[in-house]
Amino acid sequence: MKIVVAIAFLLILGSLGSALYHMMRQKDKADPRMARSLGLRVAFSILLFAAILIANQLGYIQPTGIR
Repeated sequence: MKIVVAIAFLLILGSLGSALYHMMRQKDKADPRMARSLGLRVAFSILLFAAILIANQLGYIQPTGIR
């Protein structure tokens, strides 16, 4: 599960970096590639959150709590 979370974080950061690149390179109007990259970032974030919730419900991960 740790590897899946790490890969998801890398995908989120990669799409955020891609959106930044397209935002800095645009000339006069909105770039559809930037919007697509930001949309992918949101989708990856929602999928990661859902995967963590499902893994918790199925018992793949255990909450440890803060002491």
